[in-house]
Amino acid sequence: MTAFLTSLSSVGEIVLVIALGFWLRNSGRLGDTFKSNIAFIIMDIALPVSIFMSVVTRLNRDKLIGLSGSLFYLFLSFLLGYLVAIALVKIFKIRKGRRGAFINMFVNANTIFIGMPLNVALFGDKVLPFFLLYYLMNTISTWAIGIFFISADDPTKKKGEKTDANFNWKKLLPAPLIGFIVALVWLSLNLPVTFIVQPKAFPMLGNTFEMIGGLVTPLSLIYIGIILADAGLDSIHFDRDSILALMGRFVIAPAIMIAVLCFFMHQGISLPKLEISTFVVQSAAPGLAVLPILVGRSHGDVAYATNIVVTSTVLFVFVVPIVMQIVNFL
Repeated sequence: MTAFLTSLSSVGEIVLVIALGFWLRNSGRLGDTFKSNIAFIIMDIALPVSIFMSVVTRLNRDKLIGLSGSLFYLFLSFLLGYLVAIALVKIFKIRKGRRGAFINMFVNANTIFIGMPLNVALFGDKVLPFFLLYYLMNTISTWAIGIFFISADDPTKKKGEKTDANFNWKKLLPAPLIGFIVALVWLSLNLPVTFIVQPKAFPMLGNTFEMIGGLVTPLSLIYIGIILADAGLDSIHFDRDSILALMGRFVIAPAIMIAVLCFFMHQGISLPKLEISTFVVQSAAPGLAVLPILVGRSHGDVAYATNIVVTSTVLFVFVVPIVMQIVNFL
C-alpha cells in the first residue's frame, strides 16, 4: 500500500506540472512558437547534456560492459511486440492508413517527454543508465523499423507501388543519442571526468552542466501540457481500433517485457530491481508524440493517430500506479 501511495504521489506531482503547461497554453500565456522553442531546448541542449552527465558520472567501463547484455532483453521484447502487433493487424483487419500507427503504438513509446521524467520522479537519477539503454533501443526501433510500417501504410499508394520509406541516418542520430554516444566514447577511452564528478574543483563548468541538465524534467512536463492543450481533451474518443491500440500499449507491451525478464531471471540471471522497474515502466509509457506528424506525411489517418497518442497520454496517469504495483511483485 505504501508503494502504491508513493507512486500515486509521484504521478500526482507530474500531473500538476503538466496541468501548469496545459493552463498556460490555454490561457494564451504561451505563444504558438513556444512549443517548438521548448522542444528545441529540451532535445538539442538540455537532454544531451543531461544524458552525458548521467553516463560519465554513474557508469564506468566495467559497468558499461555489464549493462550491454540488457540490450538483448530489450531487443527480444521489441521483436515480440512487432510480431504480436502485425498478427493483430491481420486478425482484426485494421484498415489501411491506421496500420502503421497501430503497430508503432504497440512497440514504440514516448521515452523522452514522459518516460524519462516519470522514471526520475519515481526512482531518482540512479535509474538513468537503465533508461538510456531503453531509449537507445526505442530510438533505433522507431527510426529504423517503425517508420517503414508508417510509410508502407500510405492509403494513396496502389498495391505494389514503391514507397518512399528511405533510411534516414539523421533520425537515427538525434542530439540526445549523440550525447549518449559521446559519453560512451568518453568512458571507453578512459578520459578524465574529475571536472564533472567533482564539480567543486571546477565549479563554473560542473555546476553549469548540472543546471542545464536539470531543465529536462520540468520543461518536458510543461511541453506535455502544451501538447494536450493543442490537441484538446474533447477530441478523445474510443472506437475498436483505438481500444486495441491502447490495450497493446498498456497491457500487451508491458506483459511481453515482464515475460522476457522473468524468463531470463528463471534461467538464473540476476537483474537489478531498478533495471526491471525501469524497463517495465518504460514499456507502458504513452505513444510517440510525433506519431500524428509521421502518419500525416504518409497520408494516413491523422485523427486516429492523434486520438491514440492523446488518449494514451491521459490514461497513463492511471496506468502508472497499477504498473508500479505489478513491478513490486517481480
